[in-house]
Amino acid sequence: MLKQRVITALVLLLILLPAMFYGSPLPFCGLALVLIAAAAWEWARLNGYGRSASLLCGLASALVCLATWLLGALEQSLTWLWILAGAIWVLAGAWVLRRGVSMWSGQPRTLRLLTGLVALWLAWLAVAQARVIGINFLLSILLLVWVADIFAYFAGRTFGGRFSRRKLAPGISPGKSWEGVWGGMLGVVALALAWRWIDAAWGVAVPSLYSHLGRRGALWLLLAVVFLAAMSVVGDLVESLVKRSAGVKDSSGLLPGHGGVLDRVDALLPTLPLAMLLYSV
Repeated sequence: MLKQRVITALVLLLILLPAMFYGSPLPFCGLALVLIAAAAWEWARLNGYGRSASLLCGLASALVCLATWLLGALEQSLTWLWILAGAIWVLAGAWVLRRGVSMWSGQPRTLRLLTGLVALWLAWLAVAQARVIGINFLLSILLLVWVADIFAYFAGRTFGGRFSRRKLAPGISPGKSWEGVWGGMLGVVALALAWRWIDAAWGVAVPSLYSHLGRRGALWLLLAVVFLAAMSVVGDLVESLVKRSAGVKDSSGLLPGHGGVLDRVDALLPTLPLAMLLYSV
């Protein structure tokens, strides 16, 4: 399993990195569009749709993203959209996690489908806009989520299993602990401070999200990155809740050793729009 995970990760990096560092944002935005379409296909399947309907959902998701792109939305200021998306993620995410798996299963299937497709479209729009702003800016958002996940894993393994008195969300994801959450937040704080220092030392042309947030002061920067790390956990838990409702372990088998695309991007779904919100306002 580990060998399979490593091979899949290396293949993904060989595809992702050249697209990201290409001189034009076009290859990366196109690759992100394909991944979001695959995630839309997985989302439809998780919510009880058949093969043909799920494929249509993936195609429809790709077409909506493409239409948004062709209409010039990537270069436009979308502050009010990000405010709305951020508010919905914070309020609806907390409500869904509080009510649990049974609440999600009891919602109309069409509503569940549309909710996920809109969230995926917003994530694509946010990541594409971030790439248009600059590679350094985009990487600072992506690495925030990845570092939070890595630090949470090791903190949870080190402290959660042996010393934790209660799990984070035992009815949704029994493996997650509060120790993992605090470890992830500590990791992103260290990342933000280090990245901001590197931006200043190297005199980068496009500042990272951390340098942008730091213009309002160190306290604002720390609060913002902790908030984003917390919302990445919300994204992870929401997808776990949906999978538990569907009775499956992975969103699909598209990425051998890793599960599906949704399993890799779940934490990014709320974090990307919220990062663009913090940048825009």
